[in-house]
Amino acid sequence: MDKVLLAHGGGGSKSAELVEKVFRRFLHDPLLLEMDDAARLPGQVFTTDSFVVRPHFFPGGDIGRLAVCGTVNDLAVMGAEPLYLSIGFIIEEGFPVAALEKILASIAAACRESRARIVCADTKVVEKGKADGLFINTSGIGRPAFKKTVAAARVKPGDTVLVNGPLGLHGISVLTARGEFGLRASIRSDVAPLWSLIRTCRALDVPFMRDPTRGGLAQTLNELAHGRKFGVRIEESALPVPKNVAAVCDLLGFDPLHVANEGKVVMVVARRDAEKALRLLRRQSLGRGARRIGEITKENPGRVTMATRTGSERIVMPPVGEILPRIC
Repeated sequence: MDKVLLAHGGGGSKSAELVEKVFRRFLHDPLLLEMDDAARLPGQVFTTDSFVVRPHFFPGGDIGRLAVCGTVNDLAVMGAEPLYLSIGFIIEEGFPVAALEKILASIAAACRESRARIVCADTKVVEKGKADGLFINTSGIGRPAFKKTVAAARVKPGDTVLVNGPLGLHGISVLTARGEFGLRASIRSDVAPLWSLIRTCRALDVPFMRDPTRGGLAQTLNELAHGRKFGVRIEESALPVPKNVAAVCDLLGFDPLHVANEGKVVMVVARRDAEKALRLLRRQSLGRGARRIGEITKENPGRVTMATRTGSERIVMPPVGEILPRIC
């Protein structure tokens, strides 16, 4: 590998290649090598993220809301209540103050919604043309709140795979907001803080959770199955892909399972708790579309497969490159 490509930032197999071949040669703390959405520290959970979405404003959200929600969700899917955030702004010279104020108002609103507090911040300004307007970096600290540790090592055959609602909304919202390919569909991003939803299941046996952002559902499930002694089997007929998302994906040749989400949680629940989890999720506005989409199996260890509507079964591969650049 001689150069970093745009595809290395897509969250799929190219991203994994960059991590394995470059970053892990130099950064190999045991906590980092667990490759979770956040690090488990004594009595707390810690995460960091950066946001470079283009455009900065899109139906359903903006880069500010995305920054807060993305970070608190990385804590929430580790079973941790989000508490404190840091935030850093890299602002390009000439960026409109009115737009910055709108983004800051959105950040404040998302913090009120998630009940996370921004307790430290930093601002840098760079020359015009050096930052595409605005980049945001965030870090977050949370407190473990689940009865049992949320850890992929506890996943076992027989467990049930759930998702809390429609897939692909964020990626397609950002794409159509750009006005590319002549598309003018108004699809709202699902960007939302998930802790108020996830916390309802804190007394249940939930071995694994993940927010399927870059790389979508396919990437999330492949990361779960990779190197494991179990497989993941999902059902095409159960997947909640909205018709407008499916239509855009069909038009452009995208797989909806590769498209990013920002208000969804993939939850693996012990079989005995699956129905209770669905009832709890469906009582919340963010979980009204919750459904069972598959299960953990003894068959096909290390792989994700899908039972299709035609009665066949196919392997679900992770995305290779960056199908939608600059979405989060």
